[in-house]
Amino acid sequence: MLQGIIKKGKPITVKVPAPQVEKGRVLIKVVFSCISAGTELSELARSKKPLIQRALEQPDKVRKVLDILREEGLTVAYSKVKNKLESGSPIGYSVSGFVVGVGEGVTRFRPGDKVSAAGVGYAHHAEYVSVPENLVIKVPDGVSLEHASTVALGGIAMQGVRRAGLQLGEFGVVFGAGILGLLATQMLVASGVRTAVIDIDQRRLDIAKELGAELIINSNDESCIEGVLNWSDGWGADAVIFTASTSQNEPLSQCFRMTRKKGKVILVGVAGPEIKREDIYSKELDFLISTSYGPGRYDKDYEEKGVDYPYAYVRWTENRNMKEYLRLIQTKRVDLGKLIEKVFPIEEIADAFEVLSTQTPRPLIVLLHYGDSGDQFEVPDLSQQVVHINTSGVGKDVIKVALVGAGEFARSMHLPNLARLSDKYSIYAVMDRSGHQANVTAELYKARYATTNLEQILGDPEVDLVFITTRHDSHANYTLRALEAGKHVFVEKPLAICQEELDKIKNFYERSSGPKPVLLVGFNRRFSKYLAEIKKHTDKRTNPLIIHYRMNAGLIPPDHWVFECGGRIIGEACHIIDTITFLTGSAIESISVESLIPTTDRYSPDDNKVIILKYRDGSVASFQYFSVGNTSFSKEYMEVHFDGKTIVMDDYRCLKGYGIKVNEMKTRTSQKGHYEELLALHKSITGENPSFPIPLWELFQTTEATLLIASS
Repeated sequence: MLQGIIKKGKPITVKVPAPQVEKGRVLIKVVFSCISAGTELSELARSKKPLIQRALEQPDKVRKVLDILREEGLTVAYSKVKNKLESGSPIGYSVSGFVVGVGEGVTRFRPGDKVSAAGVGYAHHAEYVSVPENLVIKVPDGVSLEHASTVALGGIAMQGVRRAGLQLGEFGVVFGAGILGLLATQMLVASGVRTAVIDIDQRRLDIAKELGAELIINSNDESCIEGVLNWSDGWGADAVIFTASTSQNEPLSQCFRMTRKKGKVILVGVAGPEIKREDIYSKELDFLISTSYGPGRYDKDYEEKGVDYPYAYVRWTENRNMKEYLRLIQTKRVDLGKLIEKVFPIEEIADAFEVLSTQTPRPLIVLLHYGDSGDQFEVPDLSQQVVHINTSGVGKDVIKVALVGAGEFARSMHLPNLARLSDKYSIYAVMDRSGHQANVTAELYKARYATTNLEQILGDPEVDLVFITTRHDSHANYTLRALEAGKHVFVEKPLAICQEELDKIKNFYERSSGPKPVLLVGFNRRFSKYLAEIKKHTDKRTNPLIIHYRMNAGLIPPDHWVFECGGRIIGEACHIIDTITFLTGSAIESISVESLIPTTDRYSPDDNKVIILKYRDGSVASFQYFSVGNTSFSKEYMEVHFDGKTIVMDDYRCLKGYGIKVNEMKTRTSQKGHYEELLALHKSITGENPSFPIPLWELFQTTEATLLIASS
């Protein structure tokens, strides 16, 4: 399918795999999408700036890169920056079209429905989009798809009007006669509010007058403050809705000065950062922010999980705002006839942005058109879910890898390592739920093709190894499907997030006869040179080991996706158990767990635990996994004690022995074995090592232990 992106300062159309039908989402064949002149032109302007200038304007991001450089090294930092610069940015957040598929749990839509949809990251300028149910609205009879494609802008304008809380007969001012301002003007007029509009563009002011504004003021020609005071009998406006976009401070100051005592100023657009105390203090003004389309915006539970707010307590959500906007179009309270001025086919997206950037006067609304869908309400077929990129051959002795899940960690760690091992691995295919991300990653690493369809990967006889780096809740399912397709599998930890998932994988190996596909879980620590050095000495011990391990994991937000996918013990503490099992080489005999009981809700017992493992060989290990520590302190630390000897490893950067001569290594960055695990995997797949890189019983034991600890 075709999708519009901004890349290296230019809007372009690229061919990417079409999205799949997903749980909780609506798959839409787009007919029109609306370009947001403010947001998207700002993004375009930002992308044109030299890298140094962008860095100076975004010091927080520079600090983040420096932190990555310090913690993970130049290779990872370079990969992350390169991926960001090379990938381009999908754009667009307001579309209309027809439903062609609905995912599990979607109840309000069916194929053939005429709909609008909104949302940054969802409603792109693309032929097909996959949008969460709460961001999709049915288009009422009598509303064209052209008009319905403006739904996101209508929701933004409506939320600004609601924040103003103006009543019948009160004085409302709209500052800025762009598209948001002209939509807000019509909503105020429809509500019986006496409405004034201020701008410096006379053409737009004339349109505002035609749309019902009682007063228009060109602030280039007269004082807008005096004009509003004269109009309101000297009192000032009850509320001002700021819909302009400027970096200057004076326009917002003018809004404060034209507002009555105890009035309101609502920021919908963009204003300069400085506010004068004298403008607002003496009049005790309320300065309010209007957030996008309304309640629910930036709430993952609402937008991604479909959890609606109770109607009685939150009357107007973002979905209900947008639904009401479409009703206003239906009843002709909002007229878009004078506002939509240009329509371009998606193939001419560069021309559309050029018109918005340079034409005088600038068009108010520009749409992109994707062709009529007719009566075709079918999910995109396989030919639309695959984009072929590279036709060059691959050596016979090289393992062909299909990456499943092109997230940041895969792009910054695994793919660079696979590329370094080009004599052993070929990055053959890339699959991701985002067609754009799959396509960019496949192009960057010269893969044969990109796809959004896992079945394409599993059914491709050329694929030797399926490399799974998706979210944790999909690991077991994807692993089992790949194994049953006869593919070798590398899956990032964890292998499974519940016993039922694990049992299915165990059953696969127990019931299958003949050669079995190699399975490796990304327990990379055991492959690091630090663990190899420790293992060399512990294998010569006479007595069991006492091991102490600490993981200072750091605090993450409670709404982080990892908590929905098994949690941090299953998702990360598994590394520790595998490391200890690697050193003991023994089965776990017993597990005891104690959890922190926090006095506040900032911390959770679930990721603050002390665990003791007793092994059958007599070894005992204790480890602490916690989020209450300080992140400036090293993340991982281990002591290994045996036979009067002690080995200490600090954060995979330093190794020191006491009472024993070891190779006392020091490295600038943590060396955790990600590269070395790929070498071990290659040996197992090619038969150089007849065993799996990690014995199956150890993979299963580690997973079962983490499941037990997490549930305790």
